Amino acid sequence: MRSLPLPLALTARLSPVVVLAAAGWTLSSGPAPTGDHESASKGGGGTKSASAPSTAAASKTYTSSPAPCGSVTVKNIKSLVPGAKTAGKEIPSTDTKLRRTCSWNALKGYDYRWLDVSFEITDSDESAQKTYKQRIEEKSGGGDVPGLGDQGYSVVNLTTEDKQQTREGVVIVQASNALVVITYNGSDFESKKAPDTDLINKGAIKAAKDAVAALEGGR
Repeated sequence: MRSLPLPLALTARLSPVVVLAAAGWTLSSGPAPTGDHESASKGGGGTKSASAPSTAAASKTYTSSPAPCGSVTVKNIKSLVPGAKTAGKEIPSTDTKLRRTCSWNALKGYDYRWLDVSFEITDSDESAQKTYKQRIEEKSGGGDVPGLGDQGYSVVNLTTEDKQQTREGVVIVQASNALVVITYNGSDFESKKAPDTDLINKGAIKAAKDAVAALEGGR
């Protein structure tokens, strides 16, 4: 395979620890949406405290984040990020009990794929709801995803740099006092084109379903 120069934004992605450790826990590790928004909503474990009493002083549903690198099934990692090490790479966090992120990325042939799974535990359902609302406003142009946590949202963006297209899907889920954020993108370095919107959107939602199941202790 001939050597191909990578666009600056994607070169940065090949050094996830350096980039994300400097930026801290963020909503998305992908390039900032500078292209067209593509609305793409399609229907698609953490430590859980004992059953909380139905009082105003009820305890938090989730007290810690699950291990993010074990939150997506090996089968789905192989499907979504061909050639990536299925163990993933956890990004350093200042408080691993409350915020944890895992990344997978690989270049197989000319096809590049990147997947991030992030968990954030907030103080209350109300706090999580507020943050969820703020983040979907920042990522406008998408739509609701039924059946994910208390509420879910997905958006797909297309960016172009040095004639190379990258398409990125972001799924944001609020489940009680927790937030789950999935970032999934891809590029084809031979054609300079990006994967189809539907492929990226469905892939992000598939990873989100696994991550929410891991948060809820489903496996």
